[in-house]
Amino acid sequence: MARVDEPRDGEVTALHLAGVLDGEIVVCASFFEAAFAPDPGSSAYQLRFMATDAAVQGRGYGARVLAEAERRLRERGATRLWANARDTALGFYQSVGFVAVEGSEFLSAETQLPHTVIYMTLGTAPT
Repeated sequence: MARVDEPRDGEVTALHLAGVLDGEIVVCASFFEAAFAPDPGSSAYQLRFMATDAAVQGRGYGARVLAEAERRLRERGATRLWANARDTALGFYQSVGFVAVEGSEFLSAETQLPHTVIYMTLGTAPT
């Protein structure tokens, strides 16, 4: 298993979520406050890391973690959630409500894999 460290991991505003199945983490995701360039006035969070165990992909665990993140981020007043998504995962992200930013495709310097900037608008938290 690869270890991923992010300098912002310990920030008070960071959000880290995981899904556990039979005592094992099968999905995890980290979210950090970060400006969304196409809408710099929004209160935005970036989904910076997300991984799902290949053995359970397609079973809804990733979608459930994102739904919980949306709920918690709305409670914090966030209005946008965005990410640099691997192109191979675009279908998944679009199925849970993300939209691709037209013309935002790029080759990641970190991974050398094609990515696209995606986002979703977060409604207001229910009262």
